Amino acid sequence: MTKKTLVLGASLKTDRYSNLAIHRLVEHGHEVVAIGLKEGNVSGVAITKEPIVFKDVDTVTLYLNPRRQSVYYDYIISLHPNRVIFNPGTENPELYSQLQEVGIEVEVACTLVLLSTNQY
Repeated sequence: MTKKTLVLGASLKTDRYSNLAIHRLVEHGHEVVAIGLKEGNVSGVAITKEPIVFKDVDTVTLYLNPRRQSVYYDYIISLHPNRVIFNPGTENPELYSQLQEVGIEVEVACTLVLLSTNQY
């Protein structure tokens, strides 16, 4: 089953985990949308700088440190995803609480590991 995924904190730099995650998500057949600091394209996925209200997002996978997440709290909640994955370095108990209050699942995990072990 494919899961439309928003990569928040997407990077054009090939050595970044968010970049690799986009490649792997696409390889696994998931529809991917992405927001980053610079516009561009990774594996056929357009990265936008502005938070677009994407429809039917199942998963938001975070690649932003907690200090940079606060401007996106309301945005993430407005998407009504089923879950938000907090990749290593993005852990944020303040956001966990807000998400759980509105029924959004919090998963502290690595998207790349979840994909490679078929747990995504």
